[in-house]
Amino acid sequence: QVQLVESGGGLVQSGGSLRLSCAASGFTFRDTIMSWHRQVPGKEREWVALITTAFTTLTKDSVKGRFTVDRDNDKNTLYLQMNSLKSDDTAVYYCAKGGTIPSALGQGIQVTVSS
Repeated sequence: QVQLVESGGGLVQSGGSLRLSCAASGFTFRDTIMSWHRQVPGKEREWVALITTAFTTLTKDSVKGRFTVDRDNDKNTLYLQMNSLKSDDTAVYYCAKGGTIPSALGQGIQVTVSS
């Protein structure tokens, strides 16, 4: 079955950086568009970034230039490098199988940015 396990979250000061990782299994990772989403309590989940099988990336306007999505097909791992973090980036971040409308999500990992 599909498994997506996020790691690398935590507490960081405003302006700091974090790198999220997502270990994927149960499907052919290299043939799958992957993405990151996030959710703040009381708000809808939103798409943050995606990467295609050809390594083309798209990022949400609010994180463009600060967040970078990448993948390692040999390790079946998805990454999200987050720089210049702001308090508005505080959320639970989810790794996802698929693009803007994913077919599966990980359990999520908390990212908290303190001002």
